Amino acid sequence: MSFDGLRLVVVGPLPPPAGGMANQTRQLAELLRAAGAQVTLVQTNAPYRPRWAGRLPVLRAGFRLLPYLAALWRACGRGELMHLMANSGWSWHLFAMPAIVIARLRKVPVVVNYRGGEAGTFLRGAAGVVRLAMRRVAALVLPSGYLQAVFSGYGMAGEVVPNIVDLSRFRPADARQGGGPHIVIARNLETIYGIDVALRAFAHVLTAAPTARLSIAGTGPELVKLQALADTLGVTASVRFTGRLDRDDMAALYRSADVMINASRVDNMPNSVLEALASGVAVVSTRVGGVPYIVEDERTALLVPPDAPEPMAKAVVRLIEDDALRQRLVAAGLADVARYQWAAVSTQWLAVYRRALGQAPVPAAGTQELRS
Repeated sequence: MSFDGLRLVVVGPLPPPAGGMANQTRQLAELLRAAGAQVTLVQTNAPYRPRWAGRLPVLRAGFRLLPYLAALWRACGRGELMHLMANSGWSWHLFAMPAIVIARLRKVPVVVNYRGGEAGTFLRGAAGVVRLAMRRVAALVLPSGYLQAVFSGYGMAGEVVPNIVDLSRFRPADARQGGGPHIVIARNLETIYGIDVALRAFAHVLTAAPTARLSIAGTGPELVKLQALADTLGVTASVRFTGRLDRDDMAALYRSADVMINASRVDNMPNSVLEALASGVAVVSTRVGGVPYIVEDERTALLVPPDAPEPMAKAVVRLIEDDALRQRLVAAGLADVARYQWAAVSTQWLAVYRRALGQAPVPAAGTQELRS
């Protein structure tokens, strides 16, 4: 079996906004089509129709849900296998559960590809419902050993297939650019991603490296607060909020950078960390969730505690001042990130699909993750 001719229903969000799950949904659908699969994409965050419905609290869910259910029903009539991108909270109840039910009614096996760093919190209250759903799916696939351990703790076995990084797009610069040290952040502007902590850390960095500059790529509800914080800290002149960038512009931003900061308070397997590694950028990240499963402290990145601006600043300054350390981390990161390219990950997905369709034996429980 190959992907050629495989009739897949891929269910998940699409950009905008350009979050990790949305980017992975779009990228997976593109790669599967290029590999010969017939992909029907059902979008969980399709625009509201009519547009004014998006301004109606509570009721707007119905305006999105009914067309979504109809699209699922039609897609399952054409597909032989569903790849469902799933997340925590209301996303699970509104989008994942209906997809599983409709696929079961249409006799289409489902591969649940669960994502989201807040799975532990969600499962504490919803494990029973999720476990019931998992009994009706062909496979539970998780992008990190961290999530695998979380689900295992609630009696649900899953296997790990990591995120995919496009190494043809995210690649190192031919030469380092001039000017002061360039630091980048590539996360949506939401509280869980700790951009406020990164700004406070950057204020400390400027005392050691006055020519440093910070680019924050992303959009979100915290924009105004973060701009005000930058002003309060006196760093506005050295900080640029780029807004939303497309994939090519994001790749170009990485290539202009010396250091990437990931200040998350909660995380799973952040694409931004993998993209930075692939772009030859040294990474400073908080030691939360699944991050230690994809990078190793002092080998492929520098890891610091969450909500700790001073340790984060010290790690960034180390990389600015110690070029040998920076180059060592970059080289190790480039070598390590090769396992996330499509050529490697596609074989894992093909094996999952074959088992879901009953064309290969199910592996023993406790499938191990490749880890840094």
